[in-house]
Amino acid sequence: MTSPAIIVLHRAKGAQPAISPGTTRLSAADPFAASREIAWTGPDSMAAGRAAFEGTCESASFPHTEFMVVVAGLLRLAETGKAALELTPGRGAVIARGTALRIEAAPGTRFVFCATTGATSAAPGLQEIRADAALSPSAAPPVEVLIGPTPQCRSFNAFTDEASRFRAGTWDSTPYHRISRPHRVNELMHLVAGSVALTGADGSVTRVEQGDSVFVVQDAPCAWESSAHVAKFYVVQEVQG
Repeated sequence: MTSPAIIVLHRAKGAQPAISPGTTRLSAADPFAASREIAWTGPDSMAAGRAAFEGTCESASFPHTEFMVVVAGLLRLAETGKAALELTPGRGAVIARGTALRIEAAPGTRFVFCATTGATSAAPGLQEIRADAALSPSAAPPVEVLIGPTPQCRSFNAFTDEASRFRAGTWDSTPYHRISRPHRVNELMHLVAGSVALTGADGSVTRVEQGDSVFVVQDAPCAWESSAHVAKFYVVQEVQG
């Protein structure tokens, strides 16, 4: 699928960005197949986009590993024999491949997703991705790509699937400005605080605000500039050369 290198999937305010989906399901058993808009697919069985779903369905073995963050409505995910996880706007979770669960969605429910249909090493189950996760100091961008002071960055990696190199969690940072460089991973970002300007290879600027979701393709030239504290949910995958 041919697509831009920086793809806005959701705007918290204003009109929603246009998406030209190539396919509308991730697999034959995809419970959300009828309502997906897949904005990007790439190597190593990864896909990103958005979906609308309402009603109830059950999956005896969820067919892929998927991160989702709800942007409207209410999505209730219940593993067999466990209390339901309720996702309201701004809350996210990962469903690991093979999870047995019941899915219930209120009318008007919409979510942004990033999923992998490839091999998995993670055990089945649900993992909530929390905005209030206990973050620990993490590596800042190298000084040679920074314009100005080195930021203080923190993160918490809540979910890892080593087989598909799929990781999801929460990250934040003090303000910083970074020159354009190839993006090191495929990455979905959903901003839970602050805003950032991403500049692409052609010089166009994509401003991402709190509540917005954007996908950046691995190796796409991308510059970063933020002027206040930024926090995000992330899903990353490093494609092997």
